[in-house]
Amino acid sequence: MIVEIGSMLSLNLGTKLYDILKEDDKVMYVFIETGRSEDLFEDKQFGEFGEAAILTVLVEENDQEEIFAKIYEKADLSKVDSGLLFTGQHIETYL
Repeated sequence: MIVEIGSMLSLNLGTKLYDILKEDDKVMYVFIETGRSEDLFEDKQFGEFGEAAILTVLVEENDQEEIFAKIYEKADLSKVDSGLLFTGQHIETYL
């Protein structure tokens, strides 16, 4: 079964992680969307807003913990105000 892992990070960090994850053989798909956030990050390039990236990563269920840990570590999410990381629902596949 396929699992979705999502994260909201600063634009620079999100772009860096996208480049890392797209080369990982255990990642089936990785998508990046960009926008602005007013409350998640301390660094605000546009007055009240900071640039943000939303990453969506699809992995096999048995690779979920490894890829989740990799994102957490590479994004240094143990720091305050550095981003969000979550595991979404299982995605059913139909052939």
